Amino acid sequence: MKNVEMTVEGTTLTIRVDLSKEFGPSASGKTIIIASTEGNVTIPNRTEKVGLNVYRKKP
Repeated sequence: MKNVEMTVEGTTLTIRVDLSKEFGPSASGKTIIIASTEGNVTIPNRTEKVGLNVYRKKP
């Protein structure tokens, strides 16, 4: 995972992403990647999965 922190308290999932970070352009080159789970990942200590991409349009 890049720039993604997940925590579970009871039945609540919290996802933290630092929006000030960048990891370069996407494969298409149209956006800048800020955070990604890089596919579907299992939530810590659970059976559910999550897939997350955070990006912004290139200027």
